[in-house]
Amino acid sequence: MSALTNDVPLSVAVVIASFGRPQLLAQMYKLMQEQTVEPDALVFSVVSDSDVPEDYADRHGVQVIIGQKGLCSQRNRALDALGNTYDLIVFYDDDFVPSRGSLEGIKRFFASHPEVVGATGNVIGDGARGPGIPFEIARELIADHESRKFSPNCIVTSLEGLYGCNMVYRASAIETSRFDERLSLYGWQEDVDFASSLSSRGRIVKTFAFSGVHQGVKYGRTSGVRLGYSQVINPIYLVRKGTMSTSFATRLIVRNVVANHIRVFKPEPWIDRVGRVRGNWIAARDLLLGRLLPERIEVL
Repeated sequence: MSALTNDVPLSVAVVIASFGRPQLLAQMYKLMQEQTVEPDALVFSVVSDSDVPEDYADRHGVQVIIGQKGLCSQRNRALDALGNTYDLIVFYDDDFVPSRGSLEGIKRFFASHPEVVGATGNVIGDGARGPGIPFEIARELIADHESRKFSPNCIVTSLEGLYGCNMVYRASAIETSRFDERLSLYGWQEDVDFASSLSSRGRIVKTFAFSGVHQGVKYGRTSGVRLGYSQVINPIYLVRKGTMSTSFATRLIVRNVVANHIRVFKPEPWIDRVGRVRGNWIAARDLLLGRLLPERIEVL
């Protein structure tokens, strides 16, 4: 394992919020062990002991935190536990497969760009946009990417929000800010909301300095009805809150609602289009009744 040069002293903690997918936490632990620079802390924020592989809580460098279900609340518990101990906080989805040099690339990038407070890396492949990417294929995609040696330590563009499967923040910028727990369960668009809330403290950007593959594993996901509801309610809630632009929210809602209705009669096997359409209409009814409650998905 190569050591990072002394001119990049930043410490890094990796946070994984997970529920009902212990196999993926075992996979992530192995991936962190394979990094050219291992994390200074690895936090598994889960709902019960059964969410974590047996004996992992006792492994060196691993911290297991147990509490209420919900992506935002699970990430918040990790932030509360970490405090200001580490310079950088990395949030990976449990089904993200980072390249071996990702953490080293993260440290170098933030050391070189002090004006940046949050960044998302290069997602080489995204199984969330399709049937999912098996782990073996993800590894092949990463190996092919690494063979090209294309990881420029640069800012590609500024962003309105980051991609939650693979995002990094300076702890000094986060301070007491937290994810909005009204964005319940899956927390759809919580990544945009959180990044936007920190944008006054520095730049929010995309970079190619670190990379990986988002498998988009389908089991353990939010139901179609709940996601369909969030697709309409959450963007409007964030516009009212001031963390999402009206134009961005409009594009997001229209794209998803139209896709759900066009494909409902011939849905993809991995997507519950009927449920999403139903959720879209429940949200529309709630808006007509003057209800803007993203947390209502918990009773749908």
